[in-house]
Amino acid sequence: MKSQAKAMKILVIDVGGSHVKCLATGCEDAREFASGPEMGPREMVKGVLQMVEGWSFEAVSIGYPGVVRNGAPVREPHNLGPGWVGFDFQAAFSLPVKIINDAAMQALGAYEGGAMLFLGLGTGLGSALIVDGAIAAMELGHLCYAPGRTYEDYLGEQGLERLGKRKWRRKVRKVAAGFRKALLPDYIVLGGGNVNKLKQLPPQARRGNNADAFTGGFRLWQRGISAPGEPA
Repeated sequence: MKSQAKAMKILVIDVGGSHVKCLATGCEDAREFASGPEMGPREMVKGVLQMVEGWSFEAVSIGYPGVVRNGAPVREPHNLGPGWVGFDFQAAFSLPVKIINDAAMQALGAYEGGAMLFLGLGTGLGSALIVDGAIAAMELGHLCYAPGRTYEDYLGEQGLERLGKRKWRRKVRKVAAGFRKALLPDYIVLGGGNVNKLKQLPPQARRGNNADAFTGGFRLWQRGISAPGEPA
């Protein structure tokens, strides 16, 4: 797929509950700084601009850990400070900005065609579905799995600590098999910080790569690719 502007330089920002990670076109190594429950969007922008000083870029992609509609956050994130909804990121960076759910950005980076389900095993449970290039960010982690508990309560970080590795691994395989039957993807990609704790992958599944989020952020600016709710 040809890029919209071959020489366009993109800054990709992956916003997480514990760290903010950045990589720009032409740079070999990502940079990061700590985030946390007190960090709002102004602090994020300030930290990013300080960290990437000296880098050259013309547009920005942001992976946001929450619900995004029409290219903007519509719910405040669970693990960060307030103020994200309604914040003008384009004015803050003085550049064109595209915002997408963080799991959807990772999914886009891992996508190899067809129908793909992405499950991000991290602090929570990220999820996204891509079918023939169309991206749908999902909130599967917030669905009820057992009385009083969601899928995220079992597959997220707290579930891992509560269940222990062995039971958690079995739960991941069981849940992935259930989602595969319900959503009928051609394959599943398991990403997130805890994917390396899995010894055995579910059927028709593969591990994501740590660089998938950045690849997805770069792909957002390619012709024919759009974030959910954007015109292609």
